[in-house]
Amino acid sequence: MLKFIVKLHPEIVIKSKSVRKRFTKILEKNIKLLLGRVDEAITVKNNWDNITVVSKLSDENTRLALIDGLKRVPGIVLFLEVQEEQFETLDDIFQHTLPLVKTQIENKTFCVRVKRQGNHDFTSSDVERYVGGGLNQNVESASVKLSKPQETVKIEIKDQFAYIVRSQHRGLGGFPLPTQEDVLSLVSGGFDSGVATYQMIRKGARTHFLFFNLGGAAHEIGVKQVSHYLWKQYSSTHRVKFITVDFEPVVAEILENVENSQMGVVLKRMMMRAGSAVANKLGIQALVTGESIGQVSSQTLANLSVIDRVTETLILRPLIQHDKEEIIRIARDIGTCEMAEAMPEYCGVISKKPTVKAVLKKIEAEETKFDFDVLDTVVKNATIKDIRDIEEEAKEEVKEAENVSELPENAVVVDIRSPEEEDADPLELEGVEVVHLPFFRLATKFGDLPQDKDYYLYCSKGVMSQLQALILHENGFTKVKVYRP
Repeated sequence: MLKFIVKLHPEIVIKSKSVRKRFTKILEKNIKLLLGRVDEAITVKNNWDNITVVSKLSDENTRLALIDGLKRVPGIVLFLEVQEEQFETLDDIFQHTLPLVKTQIENKTFCVRVKRQGNHDFTSSDVERYVGGGLNQNVESASVKLSKPQETVKIEIKDQFAYIVRSQHRGLGGFPLPTQEDVLSLVSGGFDSGVATYQMIRKGARTHFLFFNLGGAAHEIGVKQVSHYLWKQYSSTHRVKFITVDFEPVVAEILENVENSQMGVVLKRMMMRAGSAVANKLGIQALVTGESIGQVSSQTLANLSVIDRVTETLILRPLIQHDKEEIIRIARDIGTCEMAEAMPEYCGVISKKPTVKAVLKKIEAEETKFDFDVLDTVVKNATIKDIRDIEEEAKEEVKEAENVSELPENAVVVDIRSPEEEDADPLELEGVEVVHLPFFRLATKFGDLPQDKDYYLYCSKGVMSQLQALILHENGFTKVKVYRP
């Protein structure tokens, strides 16, 4: 049998009784829905101060799957994997604890910490002393150290049951889905929008995806992959929508009619107008962006102020004070880093000297030159899909780039990893030509390679290679496949 004790996020605990009850009921339901995909007979019980999860299965694959699932449920600050044992005496508790922690504390310092609920003829300190003394006597290489020990043996006691903690795992924290209102996240496939989306999901907001396509089919495929991954990892207990707006006509109109230095701010204002229209259509009250103060020219306070005035829809910026390094670290933690690295930069418009202090009157004057029928048309033609349909679509589209594990004769492998990755783990293939061309130089340098050969792109996990192969296909380089040894 597998048993877990789920601890609520502290911000849930301090809510009023009625709000806390509502939040914990939603969390209980989400846990049961997600873990029920691993074990249909899973038992999830709301105990007010915690939630217990019990599976009658005990194999390692089920255990790992349940742990992975609990780590991805918003609203859980941490959870304990425990061994439940009934007891009558303190010695019973010790006898149950010894075989579980013996290996864990060998050759280490340790202490015992106990939390107790119920009526007993002993205190928590009594249990700590008894169990700690017994472990000290029976594990010769271990020694008790009450301050900063290498290992802490944790036991929770409730009435006549002892829960011996086998391991402790960190959760996402935040609030359960969907305890907050729905939001619409503007996603580009890069680091910022992915992390901003994750932050809103973690905060309990059912987060839908809005994609302004500036780079054709390959760009859309990449963004779909990132969006579907975020939904499947962190919010698959609830349905959300993926909306695509073809923004290339809008960009063309801006390039043709708007003064160069003002184009970036005007483009962002057009996105906010379109985003607000889509949000209103779906009954959503807020937009989410990955903008951070000063990161690029359009993200100065002056420019953001001018951008925001284009709509009455609330615009949320969860990363507003984050450094890029911090954003990339979070992306790495949540699993979107490699996909973001593989995503080419689609700026839409490039200004030679972009304004960093936009003036509202000047921007509005430039916008009088813009044909708003173009914007209305692209919004009207937006495609709205269930995020669950994206996975099958992505699989079908990705088939364009074939994966191979064995290389034919005269094959040329293109190592598209960054120079740092290549230096740390050089790719050497006996009898096979290897060309080193980082992914960020493929667009400009791949055409210089002899085009009478077959090329096989290589990266550490294959995600970057797959996306870059599709982009090269779209640009006419059809003799490109993916090498996955």
